[in-house]
Amino acid sequence: MKNLKVYQKCLIIVDMVNGFVREGGLADSYIEHTIDRQQELIQEYQKEGELIIFIKDCHELDSVEHQRFGDIRHCLKGTKEAELMDEFKDLEGQENILSFEKNCTSFREAPGFIETMDEAENIKEFDIAGCCTDICIANGVISMMNYFDQVNRRVEVRLQEDAIETYEIPGIHDRKKYSDAAYLLLEQQGAKRVKKLGGRNENGTRK
Repeated sequence: MKNLKVYQKCLIIVDMVNGFVREGGLADSYIEHTIDRQQELIQEYQKEGELIIFIKDCHELDSVEHQRFGDIRHCLKGTKEAELMDEFKDLEGQENILSFEKNCTSFREAPGFIETMDEAENIKEFDIAGCCTDICIANGVISMMNYFDQVNRRVEVRLQEDAIETYEIPGIHDRKKYSDAAYLLLEQQGAKRVKKLGGRNENGTRK
């Protein structure tokens, strides 16, 4: 990794791990529709030579967070659930790409994340992608923006709406309801919604 001070922009891709998309008790394959746009963003950032960060949910068996999600053990350290999806896994370790593991719903708390942000002091633009809109993205982005406010660092945070999604559990977790609530709070904090692609139907196909 080169000197972090050279970067002007940062793409943060949150929790595109197998355990939230393809396998395990908290996986929802609907989230797959965001992959194409995430890959486009990665290509844009690689072309520009800017910083890309992957956030990975990663828990021990006794992690207290499990209790808040129906006591479902998920994304356990050392299992495939805690690994990036195949579309992204080979990118780890490449130039300009970092990854951080987190044991909570806010990537701001991931060990090493804030230290990296402090060193990468010239980054003024952030693009956000991944899942889940109302949990790990909302908590991470709001917490990160509060930190930047605290240290009087002015940044622009863009929520790449076509690259962000949350899950659905009928009668328990309504995708649209929770997404709308999250975006309302994120916009109140000062984050901006960006939408490149056209609208989608509920099954993920283009309108």
